Amino acid sequence: MGLNQAYNAYKSTNVRTASQGHLVVLLYEEAVRQLTTASGLFETDETISAQHIELFNKCLQKSQAIITELQVSLNMEKGGEIARNLMSLYVYFNNELMSANINHNKEKVDFILTMMKQLTDSWRQVASSTANAPAAAVPNVLNIEG
Repeated sequence: MGLNQAYNAYKSTNVRTASQGHLVVLLYEEAVRQLTTASGLFETDETISAQHIELFNKCLQKSQAIITELQVSLNMEKGGEIARNLMSLYVYFNNELMSANINHNKEKVDFILTMMKQLTDSWRQVASSTANAPAAAVPNVLNIEG
C-alpha cells in the first residue's frame, strides 16, 4: 500500500469513527486549511496573479461549502441561542467570502480565517470535554441524531 493510499484510508476511518464533535472539528480544520491556502496566494501588493485565481476561487468555494454544511447541521430547536449565533456567523462568513472571492480581498479572507481558527479551538475544547460524557449530557446543537 502506497503512502497516499494509507493516508487516505486513515482519513476515511477517522471520519467514519468520529464523534459528532470531532466531525465538526474536522470540518473547521479543513476550512482553515482552505482559507490559509487562499490567503497565501496573495502577492505582497495584495493582488492575486492570474495563475492563482482559479485556485483562490476553489479554496474559497470549498470553505463556503464547509461553512454551509456546518450551517445546515445546526439544530435550531435544541441549540437555542448558541445555534442562532452560529447561524448568524455562518451566514456572515459566507457573504464575506463571496465578496472576497469577487473582489480578491485579502483582508476579508484573513478576518474569516482568524474567526474560523478561534471557533476551531473552541470546538476542540467542546469535543474533548464531551468525548467521554454520556450522550444525554451533551448539548445537541447539531441536527444529528444520537
